[in-house]
Parts: sequence; structure tokens; C-alpha cells
Amino acid sequence: MQDEESTARGLQRRDPEAWAEVYEKYFSRVYRYIALRVGDKTEAEDLAGKVFLKAFESISSFKWRGVPVSAWLFRIAHNQVIDYRRTSKTKLHSPLEECLVSDDTDPVLEAERNLDIQQVVQAVGQLTHAQRDVIELRFAGGLSTAEVAKVLGRSQGAVKVLQHSALVALRKRLSSGRNREEEL
Repeated sequence: MQDEESTARGLQRRDPEAWAEVYEKYFSRVYRYIALRVGDKTEAEDLAGKVFLKAFESISSFKWRGVPVSAWLFRIAHNQVIDYRRTSKTKLHSPLEECLVSDDTDPVLEAERNLDIQQVVQAVGQLTHAQRDVIELRFAGGLSTAEVAKVLGRSQGAVKVLQHSALVALRKRLSSGRNREEEL
């Protein structure tokens, strides 16, 4: 926590090194989280950039309360996605594989990966809104349970319950999909 507090103080002093460190450490995680939520690479890049701009503009109102800087950034990202969805007239979700970079050059492996991703995206889409938020923040954003709780304004226990129920539901949906494929 000492490092987090000193990072927060550096951000408040508008120390370029502190801002560069936070940007380097969190940009890709924020981008992945947003890309999963909006389904568009270009929009996700724009929104991720806006998260850091908004953070820079509002750092003077940030008060250190023992909450990791990442939770604050992901709260801003969460709000940016909500604002985007309110104002966007475009398609909200395009295939996830367009948002992910792949080093696979084997077309068979690439096709299998894309099929797996589609199945996971469909299964995640069937979760409740709260379950989806937890799964996306935990696994796309890479946040801890405590950080997710801070972002969503819930207790850690509630986040753990949501995560558990979401993973059980995903496991059932994905295993039933595989069973159907094996029958064919």
C-alpha cells in the first residue's frame, strides 16, 4: 500500500514519471476491459485514452483512502463505457476476435481460437449484468476482488459470490455446448 500511496501522491503532484508509470502499467488492462465491453478496437483505444485524460483532469479531486489507483482508473473506465453506450448509435458488440491481437499464423488454430472466443462471448452475454461486470473486470481488466469491489461499489463478499455464480453458469453453458458438438 505504501507504493500505491506514493504513486497517488506523485499523480497529484502531476509528476510526469508517476503518470508515465501508471500509463505503462494500466493502459493495456484498461484497453482490454473497454474493448471487451464495446467490441470495437478503435473506439476502445479512444475510450482508453479518454480514461487517462479524465484521470489527469480530475486528479485534484482524488483522495487517498487506501484504494488502489487501478480501482480508481477502472471506475473511470466503467463510467466511460456507460457514457459511450448512452450516446452511441453504433453496434455495441462486434466479434471479440477483432479486438484481440493474435500471433497465430496457422489458419486452423486461428479458426479454432475464433470459435472458442465466440462461444465464450455468447456465454458471457447470457450472464446477468452484475456477473458480466465482475467477469470483465476480473479477467479482462485483471483486477483483484478488492479492486472490483471498489470499482462496482460492492462488498468483496458480493463480488466473490457474483464471480462464483458467473463461473458456474459459464462452465455449464460451455460444457453443454461441447456436449452438443460431440453428439453431432
